[in-house]
Amino acid sequence: MPRSLRLDYNAPFTLTYALLCIVALVIALLSGGAANAGFFSIQHNPDWSHALTYIRLFTHVLGHANAEHLASNIFLILLLGPMLEEKYGWQTLLVTTLITAFVTGMAMALIFPGTLLGASGVVFAFIVLSSFSRAKSGTIPLTFLLVALLFLGQEIAASIAGSNEVGGHEIARFAHILGGLVGAVVGWVRTP
Repeated sequence: MPRSLRLDYNAPFTLTYALLCIVALVIALLSGGAANAGFFSIQHNPDWSHALTYIRLFTHVLGHANAEHLASNIFLILLLGPMLEEKYGWQTLLVTTLITAFVTGMAMALIFPGTLLGASGVVFAFIVLSSFSRAKSGTIPLTFLLVALLFLGQEIAASIAGSNEVGGHEIARFAHILGGLVGAVVGWVRTP
């Protein structure tokens, strides 16, 4: 007798986050980019008297410039998210994402010129957090050191070299670095 198959919403945070990013891109495309400018991005030196500025500190991690930008981030989120949810729970991923959004949003608002949108800071937080997935108390995982050296080292070197464009899109390398640092802190704190 054949087993019946059904879809399993196996990683609630990961799938919901991915869907919200897709919805944000569709809204941005339908609005001719106005939704990204008005809701799904954070600018340097925003108007702090405007209530929407405080919301944008978090919603900028939903916005993406185009489908290619979204795909490059969502593929990694969908790859790493389910494993991280199984290990740490959806609540930890939600908190990690919110902290990453806030830290990168504040950095853009206060320090860096330009506009920030996209999930790449969250991706780097998840990459570094995943290196802690088999960590034991009182140890520093070699995987963490290698990830920090390779991923974060590459981002720091590219920032210093001034290489901030890939495929015609400006890359906010500081968001990658800060996201990685958030992932490291969460991984360190959540190691049993």
